[in-house]
Amino acid sequence: MLGTDLEEAAPPRPLLHAYIDVAVVVVVLAGTNLIAHFTTAWASIVTVPVAAIVLLALVRRRGLGWSELGLSPRHWRRGTLYALAAVGVVLTAVAIGALLPMTRPFFLADRYATISGALIASMIVIPLQTVIPEELAFRGVLHGTLDRAYGARGVFAAGSLLFGLWHIASSFGLTSNNRGLSGFLGGGVVGQIAGIALAVAATAVAGVVFTWLRRRSGSLLAPIALHWSVNGAGALAAAIVWHTTVS
Repeated sequence: MLGTDLEEAAPPRPLLHAYIDVAVVVVVLAGTNLIAHFTTAWASIVTVPVAAIVLLALVRRRGLGWSELGLSPRHWRRGTLYALAAVGVVLTAVAIGALLPMTRPFFLADRYATISGALIASMIVIPLQTVIPEELAFRGVLHGTLDRAYGARGVFAAGSLLFGLWHIASSFGLTSNNRGLSGFLGGGVVGQIAGIALAVAATAVAGVVFTWLRRRSGSLLAPIALHWSVNGAGALAAAIVWHTTVS
């Protein structure tokens, strides 16, 4: 513990080094996104988790402390409290959305049409392939490097915008695979572009909320919990809606 305190109290490096760290992290994230979405199926599974671990090791060698990365044990208790509160709010909102006739169609995503598929996605694929690696990369590594270079405003603005842009590739075909969105935004190229724009805007806003939780709690536990509850609970709700709505 004493070693951790001394590490976190170390003087900051020159600002130029902080700018270089940010640039390296952004370039690695951009390359990771392209490899994960436009190469092989195996690459789509392992690239983001591996990149998150590599980035963590890289910035640790560059001098970022565990507290700057949201991984200090000193913040686990506070992070857990915020995590539980966030999950409770999301589960309530998802349940209401799945019950209301106006919003039920937005849960009809083709990839979660079966209960078994939704369970595997929510309990294994989403946390291990998406939530934990993304939060480690964005609210951990990117957050820490941006904070050193630009402060809180840079973290909220640049970090959230980059998180939104991160979801461009994963939003291709979003409207065609979701009945509610296709009915709301329309089909074809215009509908696809609108779906991508909506996804980027929504995830950028989500990035602001995740960042607020990360800074407020001091821990990655809170944004990880919120991120998982949005995606995981949404997947399970989608499967339930499919089975209770579509004959």
